[in-house]
Amino acid sequence: MAYETKALFRDDAYLSTAEGVVVAINERGGIVLDQTNFYATSGGQPGDIGHFERADGSAIQIAATVTGETKNEIIHIPGEGQAMPEIGEKLVLHVDWPRRYRLMRMHTACHLLSVICPFPITGAAVGEEESRVDFDLPDASFTRENVTERLMEMIRENTPVTTRWISDEELAANPGLIKSKNVRPPMDSGRIRLVVIGEDGAVDSQPCGGTHVSETQEVGEIHIGKIEKKGRENRRFRIRFGSVPLF
Repeated sequence: MAYETKALFRDDAYLSTAEGVVVAINERGGIVLDQTNFYATSGGQPGDIGHFERADGSAIQIAATVTGETKNEIIHIPGEGQAMPEIGEKLVLHVDWPRRYRLMRMHTACHLLSVICPFPITGAAVGEEESRVDFDLPDASFTRENVTERLMEMIRENTPVTTRWISDEELAANPGLIKSKNVRPPMDSGRIRLVVIGEDGAVDSQPCGGTHVSETQEVGEIHIGKIEKKGRENRRFRIRFGSVPLF
C-alpha cells in the first residue's frame, strides 16, 4: 500500500524543523509520516539526513530519505540500531541543516549553469562539495574561467529564486521549459512545480522538485573545477565551492 506524505519542503525549503505523525513502518523498517520537511532523493539531489525527536527527548537518527512506490510516498530510513516509533506517534523532525543548505546552494548553482550553457542536460548530480552537470554540448569554446566568471556575475546580481505551479497542459504547451534530454517531469498529478529565477522567470524557469536558496547571492563563492569530455558531443562540468585555486 502506498501512502501519501505532505512534502513541506516543496513550499518552504528553509523549514529545518517540523512535526509529523507516524502513519506506517514498512517491511524494511522505513518510517512514513503524514508530512515531512525531509527531502527524498530525486532529480540528482540526495535525500536529507537528520533526526526525529520523541516526546521523551530521545532521538531516532535518520540515515537517508527516499521515495516509495510513488514520488509522494516519502520513506525515512533510520540508522542501524535505532529505536522505532509507534504508529500514531508525533515526532519533531530535525533536518541536518548545514548539509541541506549546502545542497540548496549547489542545486541553485546548477540551475544557473544551465542558463550559461543553454544545451540539453544529459545527466546531473548534486553534492555537498562538488556537483556535476552533463550537457549535450558540441561547442568546446567554454572554459573553466569564463563559465566561473559568468556564474559569479549571476550570483552577485542577487536575483530572487521562487517556485510556482503550472498545469500539465501549460508544460505541454511550453516544451522549452524542459532542459533534461532524457528525463521528463512526472505529468500525472495535474500540476508541475517550476523553479523560477528572476522576475517572471527573466533568468530561468524549469520544472524541478528540489530545494533551492531564495536569492542567488546565497550560493556564495563557487567555481568550475573541471570540464571533461564524455563523448563526441558531451561535456561534464564539475562545480565546486570556493574560489578558483591558484594551482
